[in-house]
Amino acid sequence: MVDAKYIRQFKKGAMELVLLGLLREGDAYGYQLICQLDCRGGAIFGGAREGTIYPVLYRLEEAGLIRSRLAAEGGRERKYYALTDRGRETLEELTSFWQEFTRCVNGFLEEER
Repeated sequence: MVDAKYIRQFKKGAMELVLLGLLREGDAYGYQLICQLDCRGGAIFGGAREGTIYPVLYRLEEAGLIRSRLAAEGGRERKYYALTDRGRETLEELTSFWQEFTRCVNGFLEEER
């Protein structure tokens, strides 16, 4: 069995990219993002918790990649997050890098023919 610390590092490294990708689809509040990670992330990102997601959201907001707004919904106030123009540009750049990165790593992992 692989040491869990290696898996945590992979997840941690990809979480910002994944959250930016989810927010590209539309504004969402934290719990919605967690549910999307559970539903679409399966065994990889499923089970993400508030203590993991919110610090990343705060960092993305501080970097100007997302913005937040408060909205009343069903008698409660929720904090919605949305991509900024800078966030969209960064997501495009990171997506290109990710594709190049995975091709490179896969090249090292493929067996020599």
